[in-house]
Amino acid sequence: MPLISVIILTWNGIQKGLLEECLSSVLPQADESHEIIVVDNGSSDETVSWVREHVGDAVRLIAIPENQGYAEGNNVGIREAKGQWIVLLSNDTAVDPSWLAEIAAAIARHPDAGMFTPKILNYYRRDEIDNTGHIIYPDGLARGHHRIERDDGRFDEEREALSPSGCSGVYRRELLEQVGPLDGTFFAYCEDVDLGLRARWAGWRCWYIPRAVLYHKYSATMGGYSAFKVFLVERNRIWSLLKNFPQREILLSPFYTFYRYLMHLKGALSGQGAAGKFAGEFPVWLLFWTTVKAILAGLGGAPRILRERRRLAPTRKLSSGEFRELLSRYRLTAVEAALKE
Repeated sequence: MPLISVIILTWNGIQKGLLEECLSSVLPQADESHEIIVVDNGSSDETVSWVREHVGDAVRLIAIPENQGYAEGNNVGIREAKGQWIVLLSNDTAVDPSWLAEIAAAIARHPDAGMFTPKILNYYRRDEIDNTGHIIYPDGLARGHHRIERDDGRFDEEREALSPSGCSGVYRRELLEQVGPLDGTFFAYCEDVDLGLRARWAGWRCWYIPRAVLYHKYSATMGGYSAFKVFLVERNRIWSLLKNFPQREILLSPFYTFYRYLMHLKGALSGQGAAGKFAGEFPVWLLFWTTVKAILAGLGGAPRILRERRRLAPTRKLSSGEFRELLSRYRLTAVEAALKE
């Protein structure tokens, strides 16, 4: 049984110029204690044939006939993985030469941990943080902690984090068996936050390991700002909220959401943040209409999500007060959520 299974989900990764560099940075680090699994998520390019020809037996290749999304695509790999620990690695990354060894060392240092998140840097500006784990707004929206801040030594201390980024999350197999894998109905976005919060409820801790470094080509796989991305993020943060937040926070969340929307409107008009970037490419009315559709879809899925919440109740070890303290410790502000890129 290998210590670590690295799962690399790819969709048209050769055509997009992503998978080859990702694999070339990971494969030299693998030995008998690791396995590398490439899950092809219904690519229409030559990814499957390229992996077979150029990588061969160095990886386990799983080809899915059609794109099942980031969440369910990774779940296919999780079900096939044999490792005691599972690493979900996006194919739009390149990892540092000691990345895998540092993950293994952190596992040895923290035998009771359930999750790890590495230091993720901007691929194109390597002195800039992509994220060091998650922070979360009171309505369920999350983003990378310390995003676009300079990597100037302030983030070199190993510490606890809320939860890992889906770009390179490390999860104990026992944790996934206890709280379940990624929620496939999310398709993409926020599924990593949902999994992390479920694990935190169950008492598992997450550690940020700054010596495990990788470089991320932000949104290179799914693309940048689009109506589809807005829809998925807004719908899925509602599902994550309903599944994981204490009841009092759910009741208060519409007020926080309204204030965040005001900040997004400010961003759209001033060219700041994600809304400003979106408004620079698309009409503002499309942003409004997409958000409305996402809210309706999120509420439409509420019955299923609430059934999931009840099913997960026996796995919870934290009190509501302890979970609120976590949300407070890793809180994202509305200004940062809306006006920071």
